[in-house]
Amino acid sequence: MPIQVAIPRETAEGERRIAISQDVINRLNKLNVKTLIEKGAGEAANISDESYNNADIVDDLPAAYKKADIIWRVQPPSDTEIEQMKEGSILIGTLLPYKHPEQITKLQEKNITSFSMDLIPRITRAQSMDVLSSQAAISGYKAAIMGADLLGRFFPMLTTAAGTVRPSKVIVIGAGVAGLQAIATAKRLGAIVEAYDVRPETKQQIESLAAKAIQLDISAAGEGGYARELTDEEKQQQQDELASYISKANVLITTAAVPGRPAPKIVPNSTVEMMQAGSVIIDLAAESGGNTDLTQPGETIKHKGVTIHGPLNVPSQVPEHASEMYAKNLLNFTLPMINEEGELEIDFDDEIIAGSLLTHEGEITNDDFRAFIDKQSKGAN
Repeated sequence: MPIQVAIPRETAEGERRIAISQDVINRLNKLNVKTLIEKGAGEAANISDESYNNADIVDDLPAAYKKADIIWRVQPPSDTEIEQMKEGSILIGTLLPYKHPEQITKLQEKNITSFSMDLIPRITRAQSMDVLSSQAAISGYKAAIMGADLLGRFFPMLTTAAGTVRPSKVIVIGAGVAGLQAIATAKRLGAIVEAYDVRPETKQQIESLAAKAIQLDISAAGEGGYARELTDEEKQQQQDELASYISKANVLITTAAVPGRPAPKIVPNSTVEMMQAGSVIIDLAAESGGNTDLTQPGETIKHKGVTIHGPLNVPSQVPEHASEMYAKNLLNFTLPMINEEGELEIDFDDEIIAGSLLTHEGEITNDDFRAFIDKQSKGAN
């Protein structure tokens, strides 16, 4: 009996991605893995059921869940879907456990083996599985486009019969994957770009994109490629030093985030009020509260002439390519679980498997998340 992978329609509000692509279906087919896709699952990404070859399109999702050995998703499943899943089956997706702890508890009770793609260790061997990076690249690209769209002036310098138009200045805060892609896109659009990151090693990356690196007297280099959280004194120093740069920006793109924590407030109201009227802030950290106190997640507001845009689920705005990239991440994560005979064989001692495993055999296996749940339980009592 071949392994069966089910791909349901995403049910989260505004989600347009799908956890499969034709290229990945073809790869699975060569491994004798059967693909079950819920009818209409690709519609939001403008992908018709008819465009999928070598896959079964199913009307009855509960029946597909009963057959499925593995379920691929983008967003966490609903309570109803968890009830429909076969006990002992494997769920792989961006499960966001700290944001949706109730769903993880339900997966535990249902005896589902679940892997959260957002917990994959950021090591060299896992780069091809890193959904945070693949989707962040889309967010950074889109942030520069949003900034250009909301700004009431050109990005590039233009020489016209009516005179010369000066280029706009874009400042990017955070030079991770999203920030670097925002820098690259803003440069392609012709803007003057400066960028800042608390990690000193990003200077070379910023300059490799022909942008100017803003250097402050603060370092927050952390483990695993992430920045550590700054102390209160460091945060104040950072804000004070950045203010003079930000005040001259036409577009400010902020991407600063700390995994599992609220986004750091690095742009105080006083700095926003120093920006010139007509300036734009694109806050990619809106999902976790935003890098400004003024950011309203999912909204576009104006504060003293400055437009502040707090977009949510930005990768879903580019659903076709976002789905392709995400599906390849899922495939690369799943392939090591399938042996040469086409059977499931999971090495739970593997660093990548162990790091992303949330629930297995009726237990919550992730130590940090288990501590989080225990703390929540004690707080409720």
